[in-house]
Amino acid sequence: MIIYTHNDCLKKFNGNGHPERKERLESITNSIKSSNLKVKFKEAPLADLDIISLVHPKKHIEKIFSNIPKDGIVGVEQEPYADTMLCPYSKKAILRACGAGVAAVNGLMKNNERAFCAVRPPGHHAETLRANGFCFINNIAVSAKYLQKRYNINKVAIIDFDVHHGNGTQEIFYKDQSVVYGSSHEFPLFPGTGAENETGVGNIFNATLKAGIKGKDFIKIFDQKILKPIDRFKPEVILISAGFDAHKRDPLANINLESEDFFNITKNIVDIANTHSEGRVISFLEGGYDLQALSESIIEHLNALKTHI
Repeated sequence: MIIYTHNDCLKKFNGNGHPERKERLESITNSIKSSNLKVKFKEAPLADLDIISLVHPKKHIEKIFSNIPKDGIVGVEQEPYADTMLCPYSKKAILRACGAGVAAVNGLMKNNERAFCAVRPPGHHAETLRANGFCFINNIAVSAKYLQKRYNINKVAIIDFDVHHGNGTQEIFYKDQSVVYGSSHEFPLFPGTGAENETGVGNIFNATLKAGIKGKDFIKIFDQKILKPIDRFKPEVILISAGFDAHKRDPLANINLESEDFFNITKNIVDIANTHSEGRVISFLEGGYDLQALSESIIEHLNALKTHI
């Protein structure tokens, strides 16, 4: 198991009191290092703009980078809703977060290495031409497109158990039959997308969850509405948008998963990968804003990824 990360991802600053903060990543890496997990850490490279442009036009990315301030922070959305922030260290953090996925794809396809991308900023809210929801580049979407272009993979499944709907990932692949996107999320909740009648070209599967749902019912819905159609799709590779904000401790949502629920969720995903995808899985950190929940949940997630190879 490889963990891709980089210190540049710790330098991005979103302002005091912002939930997407460096301590999230520190809590994860510290938890992994103090655990009994046998993993190898590798530095995430900077993503190449040509690879990013498989999803996002170069002019769009260059415009984002041109707005990076020399000091302080600026929001990319209209006030008073700006919470997707740029600081002087943003460019390298954004490129490392995307580059982790590209490196993970190469390791997976060349050496059969499963990987977790412990990076920030996250990516699943980033649309083709819009940064939002703390996200600038859709890291998992770029990795999916890179998989297809570089390694001739025809069928990719993206499974998203972040508590917020991945509006960006859905938008990018909404009319792409070669990529299936399945998302479980509290509804209604930011970003307001992800209704179950949003089905793309039969490749989008949304499981809407009511506030207060607990692990047993969550997993039942997740298996039925997300994993069953993905099992039928028979993906060649599975990519996971791993948000841990459906945890009962998380301050930004109202789903009541326990840390150990993330083991079972992940194990069920890996079972499909072992059946259809030669065990090929890469996971990407998305949300999760309570540090204790992150520290505990990441170990459960990685244990399931690692022990079910």
